[in-house]
Amino acid sequence: MTPEALAALHAAAFSTPRPWRADEFEDYLADPTCDLAALPGGFCLIRTIGDEAELLTIAVHPEQRRRGLATGLLMQGLMRARARGALTLFLEVAADNTGAIALYEKAGFARSGRRREYYTCPDGTRVDALLMARNLSDLAAKIPESG
Repeated sequence: MTPEALAALHAAAFSTPRPWRADEFEDYLADPTCDLAALPGGFCLIRTIGDEAELLTIAVHPEQRRRGLATGLLMQGLMRARARGALTLFLEVAADNTGAIALYEKAGFARSGRRREYYTCPDGTRVDALLMARNLSDLAAKIPESG
């Protein structure tokens, strides 16, 4: 996917936090520590440094939701991070994003902290971020086929 396509999909999927711009995606795609898992209608971007990885963003177009796409993308991302040597993957999620929290908990993530008023909403209000982590040692260190 091009940076412009990623930015367009991200804008369709998010208003909080603000959608990322094409130039931001261009920077991530050029970063050798970043891995993109993409399928029609969604993508997952993960950065791995040493034995730790971070889910930078996962986006699914609203018309493609509730079909298992986010689960598939997340699992691809986890497996790619594990293949790069990550033992733990961390993420931040808006505390009011119940769908994403359920996805992460179903995938084995546990809550590990909270950042107060981390995200700014379009109306100026602020939302906490939940910190979540998952041990990757139970995943095979094999990179899945890219989609």
